[in-house]
Amino acid sequence: MSEIQNQHESDGIQRYNPAEIEPRWQALWDADPTLYAAEPHDSGKPKYYCLEMLPYPSGALHIGHVRNYAIGDALARFMWMRGHNVLHPMGWDAFGLPAENAALKNDVPPREWTLGNIAAMRKQMQRLGLSYDWATEVTTCLPDYYRWNQWIFLKMYAAGLAYRKKSRVNWCPKCCTVLANEQVINGRCWRHEDTLVEQCELTQWFLRITKYADELLAGLQTLDGWPEKVRTMQKNWIGRSEGTLVDFAVEGEEKITVFTTRVDTIFGATSVQLAPEHAVTKAFAAKDELLAAQVEEMLAQQKAAREAGDLGAIEKHGVSTGRFAVNPFNGELVPIWVANYILADYGTGAIMSVPAHDERDFEFAQKYGLPLKRVIAPNVDTDELALPYLGEDEAVLIDSGAWTGEASLEAQEKMGAFAKANGFGTPTVTYRLKDWGVSRQRYWGTPIPMVYCEEGHDGVEPGGVVPLPESALPVILPEQIQITQEGGSPLGRVPEFVNTTCPLCGGPARRETDTMDTFVDSSWYFYRYIDAKNDTEPFSKEKASYWFPIDQYIGGVEHAILHLIYSRFWTKVMRDLGMISNDEPVERLFTQGMVIKDGAKMSKSKGNVVSPDLMIDRYGVDATRLYALFAAPPDRDLDWQEEGVGGIVRFLNRVHRLTLKYKGAHAVVSMLAGQSVAGQRLLRKLHQTLEKITQDFSGRWHFNTSIAAVMELVNDIQAAEPAMDAGEIPAATVAEVFRTLVLMLAPFAPFFSAELWSQIGGEGVVFRTQWPVADAELAKDDEMQVPVQVNGKLVTVVTVAAGSDQDVVKAAAMADLKVTARIEGKTLVKLIVVPGKLVNFVVK
Repeated sequence: MSEIQNQHESDGIQRYNPAEIEPRWQALWDADPTLYAAEPHDSGKPKYYCLEMLPYPSGALHIGHVRNYAIGDALARFMWMRGHNVLHPMGWDAFGLPAENAALKNDVPPREWTLGNIAAMRKQMQRLGLSYDWATEVTTCLPDYYRWNQWIFLKMYAAGLAYRKKSRVNWCPKCCTVLANEQVINGRCWRHEDTLVEQCELTQWFLRITKYADELLAGLQTLDGWPEKVRTMQKNWIGRSEGTLVDFAVEGEEKITVFTTRVDTIFGATSVQLAPEHAVTKAFAAKDELLAAQVEEMLAQQKAAREAGDLGAIEKHGVSTGRFAVNPFNGELVPIWVANYILADYGTGAIMSVPAHDERDFEFAQKYGLPLKRVIAPNVDTDELALPYLGEDEAVLIDSGAWTGEASLEAQEKMGAFAKANGFGTPTVTYRLKDWGVSRQRYWGTPIPMVYCEEGHDGVEPGGVVPLPESALPVILPEQIQITQEGGSPLGRVPEFVNTTCPLCGGPARRETDTMDTFVDSSWYFYRYIDAKNDTEPFSKEKASYWFPIDQYIGGVEHAILHLIYSRFWTKVMRDLGMISNDEPVERLFTQGMVIKDGAKMSKSKGNVVSPDLMIDRYGVDATRLYALFAAPPDRDLDWQEEGVGGIVRFLNRVHRLTLKYKGAHAVVSMLAGQSVAGQRLLRKLHQTLEKITQDFSGRWHFNTSIAAVMELVNDIQAAEPAMDAGEIPAATVAEVFRTLVLMLAPFAPFFSAELWSQIGGEGVVFRTQWPVADAELAKDDEMQVPVQVNGKLVTVVTVAAGSDQDVVKAAAMADLKVTARIEGKTLVKLIVVPGKLVNFVVK
């Protein structure tokens, strides 16, 4: 028996029964297409695009999803009530490895498993009363969506933004696929915290995201509506550094190129240090068995550090190669070392070591007895200078040849130009951001629309890449396929897919068997929502111009790098392709907190998932949603406590009883003048509550305090029952109170509010009714409390009329019996009065 059914009818008023009203109202809403966004030319209203990040169809929602979607749903309903044309869509990030894992475990084809999960989750969302326009639904694993992935990929290829190269890549042995740099977290796979990512060389497809590095960085300055934490994470990931590439010659070997942001210190370089995987390291090791063994040991140390998740904490270890490089600025020979903390995939995989002016180099030099050379100093006379000295704005060069005496910052520019003029270096900008590797050696993803011509022809070598024509799209992913965990894409074992013809010469060709990274799907899905049935182009540019940028995007901060930086890149590419006119996809971003249970984030892997279906069966949709919004500020973590949902049920029952008891009151605009004292207080509390909720929706979304304010109002309404029953509060005021109460609850509890709205005779759909406007005069507090202190210690609090001057506040304080008892017989030294703040009697 549910919590609701366990309630009994003791006062003749029908009890609130969500099990009866919720399905009835949902059926009415489903049958009314006018409840959703109008076409741009039909609206006549300002647009509002409200969006939560689309989920992966794992099979079932949990309360963490409910919280996220309830936030967006409340906002969408509020904006409807504020007169906006609201687009509030939902879809499915439906490609990905979990479907293949499920196929292996349950012998269910990935498509069947995925679409079955989507149907189940859609049903849950509909039961939750979420206001999604299902006519705009997007499912990324269906050809009507992924054909446009392929179409855009071809456009990128033609523009030089998609390319193929052999490269060192990140390989997850558990996923059996390559990962982008952004998908490697502390040396581990983003999907598997226990799986160390390996390095290997493969030929892969990349997207040239680095072409947009500066624009991605500069654009962060325009995203005032994004959390500062997210902008900082993206800035650090892009990692722009200005410096100089300098070539150190090595006799009989390739040159060693280092990147330095401090070329002004190069006269202080006392060694060059290489990563264990560097090409020159390999060349030396091939001729030196002892060095080869030491290099292998360093690689093992790096691997252990990655397994520990902290490369920065690796104990620094190095070995001299016995070889030397030439410093091109002064011709000096500097020893070449291999060091375990130099990473091959960071910078050039080599550094110049300047221990007098770098903390890390100083530590290494102290350990191995390498010399220190001071080459920069403060622009003041000093005999004592602690090393390492990192320099400052006033620093100047010493013992630096022609640049001695130059200011450090000026010397950097001049020395970079000198290196370029003499052919051994160049000023440059480097980025931590690397091009996005999008090849995946898995089945359940978008096929890459490329073939390899086996015979070759003009302009194409045998085995060369040939893009498919747009008329050949979509390249359909075969449905019946054997899923295994063997290396290489499962598509490579499907001859009818692989074997094809070259679109240029008609000869035999092989299809690309890698599929696209699933982050391709989520990089632009929100554009497809606006024109989901378009079968001639990804979406209408006219519609994109109307709806974009997204007014409010809601999702977890864990997507700050992966999804959000990719979607910004994709937007800029589509702009340059002429598909859209906006520079950024999202104007405002909100990152909600997690739902915690049993001390951990709610997730299937931890076995602490709470089913919304179970909560709904026990308490109803609106109680479940209200608690998810009430229990914590939306940007903070929420510790799920089921008993709190029961408390929300009791609150809703009180509102239900009170509203139905007084539903016969007739609504007429009432004013404060002429009211009884009880009516004045109730009307004032009503408009104060309305003012607070309106401000909360417009500001930081303190929905928890909004709901708490409604609870306080209901307490005051209940306290005013005797006055209402006695006719001391006019019926018009009673009607206004309950009408406004129901409207204020509509964004948070849609089923409950819809039912009460119909019961009190409200016209139309409650969440299409205009949001009430708080009367600023009525919302003003007519009283204020002033703390009264004696010698700085609180004695009492006096109540005076709002806006009272100093004399009134002083008189009220001196008349208080608690105060007179404390100061009687003592000398008043000083009386401090701050109206509205405090009164302090200083006595002795």
